[in-house]
Amino acid sequence: MKRAIFSDVHSNLEALQAVLQDIQQQEVDEIFCLGDVVGYGANPGECLDEVQAHCHVCLLGNHDQGALFDPEGFNGSAEQAIYWTRDQLERPSPRRDERWDFLNERPRMYRDVENEMLFVHGSPRNPLNEYIFPEDIYNPRKLEAQFNLITRFSFQGHTHVPGVFTENYKFYSPEEFSYEKELPQEGKLLINVGSVGQPRDSDPRACYVILEIEPQRILLTYRRVEYPVEKAIEKIAAIPQLDNFLAERLRTGR
Repeated sequence: MKRAIFSDVHSNLEALQAVLQDIQQQEVDEIFCLGDVVGYGANPGECLDEVQAHCHVCLLGNHDQGALFDPEGFNGSAEQAIYWTRDQLERPSPRRDERWDFLNERPRMYRDVENEMLFVHGSPRNPLNEYIFPEDIYNPRKLEAQFNLITRFSFQGHTHVPGVFTENYKFYSPEEFSYEKELPQEGKLLINVGSVGQPRDSDPRACYVILEIEPQRILLTYRRVEYPVEKAIEKIAAIPQLDNFLAERLRTGR
């Protein structure tokens, strides 16, 4: 089985379309989205349509939930973007009800029991809102709590920083294993798949992973995809309700 897994689209249609085109070339069997389809960017409705059309599994992210209910715990620019997103999704459209129904029906987690895999947006402990950052390797109590909740592998997004956490509290960025890693036969891993629409690891290219599952081997491959960043920036900058910072950070991947 070959599975594509991505997260944190954040209404960046240009990045999402580039990633979906790249996925088509990988001949995958399933596509998973780990949430935050909307928020920050200029095309929430179109991104929901693309994800609904292509993904076998799509989870609820905290920005998705913020669009459904009153946003809590967001900074000013993120909250303002959520209210603008909600306004866009409420506008008359042939797909308005379908988009809201799709968001409302998203689960908070998905378990692949056969392959001992958990899929969440945030963390195993708090699937929606908890961040696990690379610097959490210095907080072993926090990581231990996460590992105690999984059988083998957890896949997540939310931080927009791709990489792999090991049980001995190490973090490895994709560059450190040349973007390809055979997962161990024993032990547990927390795997962050990065972000499609708003990378924050100083690489502006969209990020996602391919997971090849074979009887005696599981291969994880990180893929970085170029997309028309300037077009996405121009769209955000043209919308007064969206902070220009949300556009500018796309250029630097921060």
